[in-house]
Amino acid sequence: MTLLFLFILVKVNSVDEIKNNPLEMFSLIWLDSNPNESQTTEQKLRNIINQFKKFQDIQSCREFIETTCEQDRLILIVSGKLGRELVPNIHQLRQIISIYIFCKNKPINKEWSSNYSKVKHVVTNHHDLISRITEDHRIEKKTEEPLAINIFSVGGKSTVGLNGKFVLIDCLLKLKSIDQDKNELIQLLKQQYNDNQYELENIDQPKHCNGTPKSVFFTKH
Repeated sequence: MTLLFLFILVKVNSVDEIKNNPLEMFSLIWLDSNPNESQTTEQKLRNIINQFKKFQDIQSCREFIETTCEQDRLILIVSGKLGRELVPNIHQLRQIISIYIFCKNKPINKEWSSNYSKVKHVVTNHHDLISRITEDHRIEKKTEEPLAINIFSVGGKSTVGLNGKFVLIDCLLKLKSIDQDKNELIQLLKQQYNDNQYELENIDQPKHCNGTPKSVFFTKH
C-alpha cells in the first residue's frame, strides 16, 4: 500500500482504532518445523512484505489463515512435507494468493504441487526464494492494491468503483495536518515497522514536506 493512501487512512480514522491492526493488505506466512532459518533471509523477506509471521505447526498456521479476512492477501512459504498436508486444505481460500514450496527435493514436490494453481514456485535455496517472491510481489501489488482503495470508506460511504478513487484524491488534497498529526503518524509507522530496518530508515530519513519524512507522502518502494 502506498504511504500516500496510508496518510489518508490515519487522518480519517483515529490512531487508537488502527494502531493494533496491520496497515498493509499483504502478509507473508512461513510454515516450517525447523525454526532455525537464516535471520538474514527473514529480514530480506520482511523488506519485501512487512507483515511477516512464522509457524512451526500446521494447525496454528491453518487457523491463522482461515480466520484472516478475505480482503487481506496472504503469501505462504511452506516446506514440502508440511505443504502436502496444508495446501489441499487452504488452497481454495480467497485470502491465499501465492504459495511457495521451500524444500530439498524439488522434483518430488513439484510433482504433487503442480495440481494447485496458487503454487507459484518450488525452490531449494534462499536466494531463489527471495528473488521469486520479490518479482511476483511487484505484480501482485499492481493487481491487488486497487482493492484496498475500492473497499475504503470515507464518512460512512463506500468508495467502491472508479468514483471512489476520485473521492480519495479529493480528500487528500483537502487535508490539513498539524505537527501532532504528523508525529502520531510517524510513531504509528514506527510501531508497524518495528522489526523492519529498511522501512525504519525511510521513516527516519532527513525530513521534507514541512517536517514530515518524505516517505510518508510518497510510495513505500
